[in-house]
Amino acid sequence: MKLLNNKVAIVTGAARGIGEAIAIRLAEQGAHIAFTYVSDSSAGKAAALEEKLKALGVKAKAYQSNAGDFTQSEALVNDVLKAFGTVDICVNNAGISKDNLLLRMSPDQWDEVVNTNLKSVFNMTKQVIRPMMKARSGSIINMSSIIGINGNAGQSSYAASKAGIIGFTKSIAKEMGSRNIRCNAIAPGFIETDMTGYLKEGDAAEKYKSGIPLGHFGSGQNVADVVLFLASDWSSYITGQTISVCGGLNM
Repeated sequence: MKLLNNKVAIVTGAARGIGEAIAIRLAEQGAHIAFTYVSDSSAGKAAALEEKLKALGVKAKAYQSNAGDFTQSEALVNDVLKAFGTVDICVNNAGISKDNLLLRMSPDQWDEVVNTNLKSVFNMTKQVIRPMMKARSGSIINMSSIIGINGNAGQSSYAASKAGIIGFTKSIAKEMGSRNIRCNAIAPGFIETDMTGYLKEGDAAEKYKSGIPLGHFGSGQNVADVVLFLASDWSSYITGQTISVCGGLNM
């Protein structure tokens, strides 16, 4: 039997990259998938992913929704409950990076990153815990980053948002544990996606790889496999934890 047979998962920011890999991996293991994208330019990719997921034999639906907006998040979860009946798994994956030195960073740049990366986790978690509490079961998985653990020059807004996710995750794990709702975080390192395409070649790539004990960048599949583990009963006694998927960079 598949690990997530007939479970319902929401994956935010899944039209490409890590989110797409997560949606496919969960569907391969039997989960029905509701996923989000934000911009009109991603509509084509979202539609293609929806068809790819359906071809795996599960229900799937793409929703254009901004997880950083509380009203949109509330409407999204209500729509998913109507279409799918419940929510068993929530993967808070939506995120952006707007790198800049603090001296040059505007308040709007700070707010955009924090709203997308951190407020979105609050918005979605607040909505999904109600059906999970009713079912007395659920797994919430929040996408942090190795930068949220170590920090990085020029990424103060990104680091702060991702560090906040870790503290939020630990708190929700303590609040919801008595209801059999687990909450964990994943901290990816250098993962090859559209966002990190500039790191793939040249001296910069070799410099970063030299600091990774395993000697290479990770893939979306590497992250998706850990999401699958945390979503499944294989991790039924794990909550409040942050798992680094970074090739040993965080040792």
